[in-house]
Amino acid sequence: MNPYSDLFYEGTANEYSKAIALASGSVVRFLEKNRKPFSGITPAQLKTAFEQVDLNTPLPDYDSLLSEVERLYSDHAVTFHLPQYIAHLNCPVVIPAIAAEVLISAINSSLDTWDQSAGGTLIEQRLIEWTCNEIGFDSNSDGVFTSGGTQSNLMGLLLARDHYAKERLRYNIKQKGLPAESSRFRIFVAATGHFSIQKNAALLGLGEQSVVSIPVKGYRMDVALLEEAIQQELEEGNIPIAVVGTAGTTDFGNIDPLEEIGQLAARYKLWFHVDAAYGCGLLLTTKYRHLLKGIELANSVTADYHKSFFQPVSSSAFLVKSKRSLDLLTHHADYLNPKEHDEDGLPNQVNKSIQTTRRFDALKLWFTLRLMGKQKLGSYMETIIDTTAKVADMISQDTELELVSYSDISALVFRYFPARLDETDVTAVNLHIKKEMLKDGAALLAGTRINGAFYLKFTLLNPLTTTDDVAKLLSIIKSHGATYIRQHRETLYDTREIA
Repeated sequence: MNPYSDLFYEGTANEYSKAIALASGSVVRFLEKNRKPFSGITPAQLKTAFEQVDLNTPLPDYDSLLSEVERLYSDHAVTFHLPQYIAHLNCPVVIPAIAAEVLISAINSSLDTWDQSAGGTLIEQRLIEWTCNEIGFDSNSDGVFTSGGTQSNLMGLLLARDHYAKERLRYNIKQKGLPAESSRFRIFVAATGHFSIQKNAALLGLGEQSVVSIPVKGYRMDVALLEEAIQQELEEGNIPIAVVGTAGTTDFGNIDPLEEIGQLAARYKLWFHVDAAYGCGLLLTTKYRHLLKGIELANSVTADYHKSFFQPVSSSAFLVKSKRSLDLLTHHADYLNPKEHDEDGLPNQVNKSIQTTRRFDALKLWFTLRLMGKQKLGSYMETIIDTTAKVADMISQDTELELVSYSDISALVFRYFPARLDETDVTAVNLHIKKEMLKDGAALLAGTRINGAFYLKFTLLNPLTTTDDVAKLLSIIKSHGATYIRQHRETLYDTREIA
């Protein structure tokens, strides 16, 4: 008996093939069995099943293993590919990218140095070059794949901080730590921007207090108020270093006026970072590419392929207009990426990343583009945006629903709001709807708050979702709402007028 029969090497090719075939069969069962987005199981119920597992006792074969995993995981996994899932920024994934995952996991390249990845390095670099070109950057640009938007946004703020210190203060943060002036550094972002901006500012030692929230107009940054805020911070003796524009807000799917923000950032010599984690998919389209006008003015950009390019998690990138700015991240380790590698022309991606060991996630996008092409991916995105506009009309024309805003991309915030309910009762009803839909699992949507009031949220990222699918979801929403009103008739505001 081969004592190494579980290792992946040339002597276990047959065992590998059998295991992959069995795993593929389990995936097919997942597709066939899960006919609604969620089983509705509670954490307590699932935890009981896990408590019965003895991790110190191995199972006898793959059939037993897969049966256990299906019972504990697959049967209850949230199914992003179903049209009834329109909750968060989770897209269905394309088959070429799934096929790439097989190679990525098996060959297991690490994309930190050339001597661990070789062709993988060049594939990643070529995709970075392609993305930069789509953004509108020239040949001086560069970037690296990351784990997701939060990491990419962290890198954008890190470069903004260190670039300001280097160019304006003649101070090297990488070597000396934060300067005394750093407590006065200020970063500007719309009130609808991603929470990672505050989180990353704290991680960078600037504190959440360094982030100045700019009011919105139409749920997009108000540029006039941005300039007022910059001037006010200057008058108070603070130091503006960066402004973040959002191309696709998480709640509303709207895009800040990037061109105006970019011009203002240039005028005040601020680092301009664009968080296009959601909106990067517009780069693929012909019909909606114009919505990203001004992104080419950015110093750095976040792009999440696993949101709008239909890639499996994780697949994201951080792009910069000037490759020299990435030098701020470089640290040479003699055992890994010594300086002589640079002299010898060896491309080590670790020189521009805050990660060391890193998966070859770029291969998924390579498979996708080479087999499907930009145009087909773009057509998926255009279908999603077109469907969202029709859904927005459906909601706005329904007398029992209240739409907050139309979307530039595919996120819609609204609520069930029958006549004669006050704000407190409306929030209670919509919280009930969200809870009941999760419990039932037949359709999943998200929720958010605006000025303390709770709203429901659709995020459409599936080209298979039609207006008929959404009409059925809206019917379920209203049914749950009506049931809640009947059950609480005696306690609701002005109940005599609620039929």
